[in-house]
Amino acid sequence: MNILFFLTPKSEVAYIYEDYTMRQTLEKMEYHRYSSIPIINKEGKYVGTLTEGDLLWTLKNDFSLDLKSVEDVPIMNVKRRKDNAPVSVEANIEDLISKSMNQNFVPVIDDEETFIGIIKRRDIIDYCYHKMNNED
Repeated sequence: MNILFFLTPKSEVAYIYEDYTMRQTLEKMEYHRYSSIPIINKEGKYVGTLTEGDLLWTLKNDFSLDLKSVEDVPIMNVKRRKDNAPVSVEANIEDLISKSMNQNFVPVIDDEETFIGIIKRRDIIDYCYHKMNNED
């Protein structure tokens, strides 16, 4: 099965650029109600994933919980616990299932490693659910 069937294209995904500040990131995540968000560079390449926890621990450990002091902190200065591992546009459904076990979305990159969108865990579970019900 072609994984592009599941793709939420980049144009419909909220993401941040690697030169965003913590404040910009917090505002974007709050507006979209995201608990994690993809990071891309200006060339469109996938850089990693930032979570609410990454922001919280940086705020606590490096800035004594002072929100005003993080307004201009570059987002790439925030330590990330882990990045959501991307898959190639050529990946198969098994790759998606294994990645989605530990990630709420799977970033998708093309042959030039350019970020083209995400596949949500919800869509993968929905596919598996329908597949199971059709086989019974």
